[in-house]
Amino acid sequence: MKLKILGVAALLLSGAPVALADAFTVSDIRVEGLKRVSAASVFNAFPVSARDSVDERELAEAAKTLFATGLFEDVRLAREGDVLVVEVDERPFITDLEITGNSQISEEELRQGLRDAGLAEGQALQRSTLDEMQRELEQLYHGQGRYSARIDAEVEEIDASRVRVKIDIDEGAVAKIRQINVVGNQAFDDDTLRDVFELEDRPSWFFGWFSSDEYSRQQLSGDLERLRSWYLDRGYVNFAITSTQVSISPDKSRIFVTVNVEEGKQYRLGEIHFAGDLKIPPSEARNLVEATPGEIFSRSDITASSEALRSRLGAEGYAFASVEGVPEITADGERVDVTFQVDPGRRAYVRRVDFVGNTTTMDEVLRREMIQMEGAPASTEQISQSRQRLERLGFFKQVDVETRPVAGEPDQLDVTYNVEEQPSGSISASIGFSQSDGVIYGASLSQNNFLGTGNRVNIGAQKGDTYTSLNFGFTDPYWTLDGISRGYNLYYRETDYEDSDISTYSTDSVGGSINFGYPIDEVTRLNFGVGVEQLEVQTYTDTPSEIVQYVDDEGDSAQSFKLTASWTRNKLNRGVMPTAGNYQRLSLETAAPGSDAIYYKLRYKGQQLFALNDAWSLKFGTNLGYADSPGSDPYPFYENFLTGGLGSVRGFTSSTLGPATTPRNNGDDQTLGGNVLVSGSAELLFPVPFVEDQRSVQSSLFIDGGNTFLTDCYAVLPADRPSNCSSGVDLADLRYSVGLGLSWLTPVGPLTFSVAEPLNDEKGDDTQFFQFSLGQTF
Repeated sequence: MKLKILGVAALLLSGAPVALADAFTVSDIRVEGLKRVSAASVFNAFPVSARDSVDERELAEAAKTLFATGLFEDVRLAREGDVLVVEVDERPFITDLEITGNSQISEEELRQGLRDAGLAEGQALQRSTLDEMQRELEQLYHGQGRYSARIDAEVEEIDASRVRVKIDIDEGAVAKIRQINVVGNQAFDDDTLRDVFELEDRPSWFFGWFSSDEYSRQQLSGDLERLRSWYLDRGYVNFAITSTQVSISPDKSRIFVTVNVEEGKQYRLGEIHFAGDLKIPPSEARNLVEATPGEIFSRSDITASSEALRSRLGAEGYAFASVEGVPEITADGERVDVTFQVDPGRRAYVRRVDFVGNTTTMDEVLRREMIQMEGAPASTEQISQSRQRLERLGFFKQVDVETRPVAGEPDQLDVTYNVEEQPSGSISASIGFSQSDGVIYGASLSQNNFLGTGNRVNIGAQKGDTYTSLNFGFTDPYWTLDGISRGYNLYYRETDYEDSDISTYSTDSVGGSINFGYPIDEVTRLNFGVGVEQLEVQTYTDTPSEIVQYVDDEGDSAQSFKLTASWTRNKLNRGVMPTAGNYQRLSLETAAPGSDAIYYKLRYKGQQLFALNDAWSLKFGTNLGYADSPGSDPYPFYENFLTGGLGSVRGFTSSTLGPATTPRNNGDDQTLGGNVLVSGSAELLFPVPFVEDQRSVQSSLFIDGGNTFLTDCYAVLPADRPSNCSSGVDLADLRYSVGLGLSWLTPVGPLTFSVAEPLNDEKGDDTQFFQFSLGQTF
């Protein structure tokens, strides 16, 4: 006797009573209708086995389980004696899945999403899943403001068991916002509130290029939060957005947004209280609060004050402190009192300081920069300062710090500094080029982090069109454990300016020096040095008259015993290509008694950078110098300041700015530089488009200004009088230029170039629109 066949659709959906036989013991199970699906797959999914006793309820559940595999269009159960017959209709399998028309969402992302939903080549087709996919994909595009998006899915039957699925996507255009209305506002007009929104409904014809009138659900949510914060920062403690309506035009191209608000009353700040275990004097805590009773209440001020208090507690070792500013309207309803709830938690101690990513640099080099010590109370201030010290080394492109509580130890944490190393010099035999010195041949070793020890080593031999040099330098920044540095420097240099645009003379010099540095605090150092130099000067037939007369009067050789002292304060955020902070250096160089030429040279260099955001910064720099001889002897011309070119006033040929010389024998009118230097620059640093690693490249729009001056003109030969020199410092003679600059830290050395246009060059000035230096700045 055969049981009545029961389709799964009736079994699951109709709810109508069905007459089934009484419970029986299954002697065997036979599956009918299989084409591609294996019988093993059915038996693995079907929860009834031979020798099981089943009734109609258990059969219904078994059919549901088999249908849930998604492999079958229908499942029917029948009985022949004690044999259970499972009849199935297989779903067709997808042999090909085509996607066209998508650009906003990649095909790879779409295929992955379809695969996760069970729609992929080789899978059984579930039409309900395909329909659901269409709806979800349309919703995804609607979230981007593309309300006219249309998703068409076509199923093409290849044969009884195979189909091809074609998904055609019309993404449509982003709907434009045509009106933003704020309803319920009394204290501020509509235009003022619309300025709070990043979304715009009426962009101007020009600035519309930089505005956003394309609707986005996420962006609207952000704007509503900005509006809420804007009101809370102006004392409207009870401000609320009661509802938001977004309507769309019939053609789905225009969006109309209405925001209904309740402003409530504006409140001023009342009393400020502290609750909990403050751990610091109340007077100090009050000074950290960025709000004053009587002023209009501002939530951002309260948030900033909470963060300042939390940071201060962190500096005391309470790394897990919690500070929350709780506003409460006073009983008379006129003011808002704020109570800072302080929970310092347990004082935390640093169990271990680790370093990750320093494949070359020794741990010792990093560890000696640490202010935060192991075993000491964990200070957020010291942890941050330690990170800054690592960044100022210039060895690392990126330094990140991570603090993790120690499992099972609530009062301990581990600190890990993750560093990414960058080139800090090079070892090479190279050919470089500089517009000031021509082709440069050289073999050099220049490392600010020699073999990962943190020591600075410079060994080189270079020859260019205007100079030949041999040099050796070594500096140990930690000669002593408390940070006293010691360095040596030996050099031999031949400089021939005859073929340059600077002047026509040459010098040969050999010398050496030793210097020591003393740390004053974390960012300030004093340096002292002593050295000796022997210099020879050679003139030519067209050497300027000032130089010839100086050599006639003072001789063509000079031995100098040099004493140097400098004060440096470095608060830049990075050692290479900084974007924030400031730097100052004041230095004095003097030739000691016993030298052939007695002089002193005072110089100041300063930089100030202001970070506008994570990518843009303003940079201001200045370079000032003054030098003279204390007696009646003239200041040695070969010690003059020179300016012009990269590093000073770009757009003018290197080292060519300054008072004119008096030429001889049809020589050129050139410059000796001057004993007074005035230069400065203002730059807008901005990210380079399409460059992923912004820390190794820096671009800027700049304006430079500067010149050198002589306070007293040099004497000239009697035959060449009067002198062309004009003495005195006249800031009206400063030269200016504007342009675009780029610096790139490459694995083989730094590359720097600029394009600049002089603004006030005069007759006789040497200008260069394009300037660069490659491979020779060691």
